[in-house]
Formats: sequence, structure tokens, C-alpha cells
Amino acid sequence: MWGGQGGPRLGGWRRILNELEEHAKKRGVRDIHLETNASLIEAISLYRSAGYKEVAPFNSEPYAHHWFEKRIKT
Repeated sequence: MWGGQGGPRLGGWRRILNELEEHAKKRGVRDIHLETNASLIEAISLYRSAGYKEVAPFNSEPYAHHWFEKRIKT
């Protein structure tokens, strides 16, 4: 997910993340993997508070500093 100025406010990003998780769950996805840059403090906080756990890097994205994973409950 990426949002610039004028993006969702007041929990909008959390709602979008929840919708993405529901979309994945309906399609049989069991694990979601996310990455983000160290400067995106709000994204890091959102992912952690939504139950994502920091994991070892799973790709070589040059601008990623944090990698996250969450098992989707079925």
C-alpha cells in the first residue's frame, strides 16, 4: 500500500488493510508478506498493531528495511 498526501485519515489505512486481508482470505491465502521503508513510521506501527510480525528479509528490495508476515485466520 502506498499513500501520498491526501490519503485516508482516521483509521482509513487500517480499514484498507483489513479489506485486503479479507480479500486474501477469501482467495485461500494463508500468509501475507509486507515490506516497508524505515522512514515510514506510520506504516511500521500500523503493521505491528495489526498483528504482523517482523521477519527476515524475503526479497532484495533496495528500499525496504522492514519485512513483515501475518498468518491469516481461516
